[in-house]
Amino acid sequence: MKKRLFFLLLGLVLLTQAASPKYIFLFIGDGMSTPQRMIADEFAQKAGHGHLTMNTLHYSATTRTCSASSLVTDSAAAATAIACGEKTVNGRIGMSADGERKLESCAEVAHQKGKKVGIITSITINHATPAGFYAHRKSRGELYRISLDLVASNFEYFGGGGFANKHDDTKDSEYKGNIFDLAAAAGYTICKDKESFFALPPKVDKLIAVAGNGGLPFAIDGQESAPTLADYTRKGIEVLDNPNGFFFMIEGGEIDHCGHANDAASNLCEVLALDDAVRVAMEFYEKHKDETLVIITGDHETGGMTMGFAGTGYNLYMERLANQKCSIRRFNEIINDAKKAKPDFSFEDAKPLLTKYFNFAFEGDVKENPMVVTEKELASLEEGFKAGKLANAARLLISAKSGVGWTSGAHTALPVLTTSQGVGAELFTGFIENTDISKKIKSLL
Repeated sequence: MKKRLFFLLLGLVLLTQAASPKYIFLFIGDGMSTPQRMIADEFAQKAGHGHLTMNTLHYSATTRTCSASSLVTDSAAAATAIACGEKTVNGRIGMSADGERKLESCAEVAHQKGKKVGIITSITINHATPAGFYAHRKSRGELYRISLDLVASNFEYFGGGGFANKHDDTKDSEYKGNIFDLAAAAGYTICKDKESFFALPPKVDKLIAVAGNGGLPFAIDGQESAPTLADYTRKGIEVLDNPNGFFFMIEGGEIDHCGHANDAASNLCEVLALDDAVRVAMEFYEKHKDETLVIITGDHETGGMTMGFAGTGYNLYMERLANQKCSIRRFNEIINDAKKAKPDFSFEDAKPLLTKYFNFAFEGDVKENPMVVTEKELASLEEGFKAGKLANAARLLISAKSGVGWTSGAHTALPVLTTSQGVGAELFTGFIENTDISKKIKSLL
């Protein structure tokens, strides 16, 4: 009897150990809900690339995103919920709703358990979402102090954009010095450009790798000047892999920015860029299936994006978004530069630029070429030009021609989709709260 009980207990111990992942990847698409994932998925299929990797994972859950103060969350409260497992009010980072308690993130728990930790993003690394995993501040606006928390975390790897121009805020009452200098003194290798990033050896004890003071370039605009999110993910695996495993959070932050701009083509390109990073993780997963957990979620939805527009009826034409060759932000810069170069710059002068960057045609039959601009559409473009908002008119037109609708320039309360695969993935199913993600990760740790 005692012998049987011993083997039963031994089996339970081994089962518990087997259910604890050595490697955890957590991907967060900032502003990415089901519409963003499905539009990018439809586009990828039309382009012959098949389904998004993130949409092929074995388990899924519908995830509620509200904060403690609003049905519509901001990124700070959402990141705190996902990272720490407790709802807080909009604007808080790693702090309770009353601002009195520091909340412990799953990344911090993983670090205490001996795992290495990596935090990367396509925007600034002291922004709300990455900060939710290492910082504890009453306001997401305390950017310099959040950067101090980043250095104090002692996490092994940070990557992405810079420090939002707040790395040397001498006016802050908690000023202790330039953040890069403080990080170097704390043992971090600092890498600030693409060339030195790719020249790094495979193993670095602690690394901060950034590209400029803002986010990475939009994927649609070309990323020749900086590593991609997939590059940062690949390097992170090199830096973090060790006998105790790692926790690795990867954020597609520019999805949110494109959602705020209602820029459909740029938005889907950012989702595809995040999916490229997911593919890197899944390649690692294939080599370590019995030790790895991969989770993909969003912190909230941005823009009220939807698949369907009255002008296209029951038809969707995601492939038409491929006609857009640059972000709306970049096109606005191009128009402004053209106006500076030619003071009498007219709408007729703008037409060739609309053709070059959106493939709009101003002659022909719309039945033969859907990118032909109708009289009504032409009037909307001219009106936008006169108001100094041609880029805005262009993005509205290409969304309409593609069948993409928008309801907001802000966040919405839509739930997000969470997908997962690997050790413990079966926990992430059904209808869950965003706080459950942290709770379940902590239980696996």
